[in-house]
Amino acid sequence: MTQTKTLATKPTGPLAGIRILDLTSVVFGAYATQQLGDLGADVIKVEFPGGRRGGGGDIMRWAGMTPEGAPPDLGPIFMTINRNKRSVLLDLRVPEDAAALRALIPTCDVFVASVRYEGLERLGLGYEAVRALKDDIIYVHGAGYGSDGPYAGEPAYDDLIQAASGMADLLNRTDGRPEPRYLPSLVADKVSGLFMGQAILAALFHRQKTGEGQFVEVPMYECVTSFNLAEHFFGHVYDPPTGQWSYVRVTNPERKPFTTLDGHIGLLPYTGGQWQAFFEAAGMGELLTSDPRFADDRSRGRHARELYALVETVTRTKTTAEWLAVLKPLQIPVIPLNRLDDLPADPHLTAVGMFEHYEHPDAGPYWGLRPPVHYSVTPANVRRHAPRMGEHTAEVLAEVGHASRTAPE
Repeated sequence: MTQTKTLATKPTGPLAGIRILDLTSVVFGAYATQQLGDLGADVIKVEFPGGRRGGGGDIMRWAGMTPEGAPPDLGPIFMTINRNKRSVLLDLRVPEDAAALRALIPTCDVFVASVRYEGLERLGLGYEAVRALKDDIIYVHGAGYGSDGPYAGEPAYDDLIQAASGMADLLNRTDGRPEPRYLPSLVADKVSGLFMGQAILAALFHRQKTGEGQFVEVPMYECVTSFNLAEHFFGHVYDPPTGQWSYVRVTNPERKPFTTLDGHIGLLPYTGGQWQAFFEAAGMGELLTSDPRFADDRSRGRHARELYALVETVTRTKTTAEWLAVLKPLQIPVIPLNRLDDLPADPHLTAVGMFEHYEHPDAGPYWGLRPPVHYSVTPANVRRHAPRMGEHTAEVLAEVGHASRTAPE
């Protein structure tokens, strides 16, 4: 029987006592601030009513189907990346709501927004205006493109950043189909969110040491380009270049889960000894000494395509279970392939409690993902379900002596 978890009653993470005023939305900013909320921060999510955002608030509220009878503003992606937050609904074009936000700012340690900076300035929420309300504020702007470049201020979404950063030039290098393609993941948003979370933590650490706040810009384009080129700069690191763009082992078209008699495995002999042990287990122990293409690490790297194609012919000879039984005792890295719908039953993920079952007071039963990093002294925890739009408006504004102009919807 599924065991439903109860929410924690207080934060145990290292950011307990830190307050974040969060004007981000969609995935980039929301992914970052949820991680900080998991680590104990009080995240106040400011949402905007109506307008071009469908039913109002974070547009991710409306993406995907909710269960029958559940409110439509708790879509699945929103549920997954907005726990541990309080939602405040404010129309910043209205003077009373703008005044309420200004009253909140001095109570917060971090102000983070992903609205275009020109829009923030029009609302009176540029860095200098916010710093005037709290001089040690950490002001974080999630931008599409850095403010020093010609693309500054242009709209940016995951698709656009994948196109600009070289991400869309990877799959075609792998399989020979000439058309560029996006990776089927919001990888640009999520990577930028990780950079944003790191940036906020670094700025908090600096303030702890010096008492000084600062302006921090987190540009998606630069972050994702940096992430992409960590390996794919490759031969163009040098001047003049010594080889191609893209790490040849990774863009090798034969780099894929290998087929077995009854499924697929992830398999990567990495050291020379592991390659030798793998081919000996396959009855081909003489290969590394007889074939100069595979004689050493450098040669195997140059001929990774042929090497991986050979591995595929070998793995087809046994079942997945047989390969695990043979290769694990040899300390050769191997694991069964999981389809997405296999993940909840994976024995490791089950043992570590990766999938947690909760009861949302409005959406009903749902599954959440456990904070993945383990802290022996200051563990992350889950204290709040993803909030309804404006659920905490009255509560949060009362903390700074303001009455809510309108009741939550």
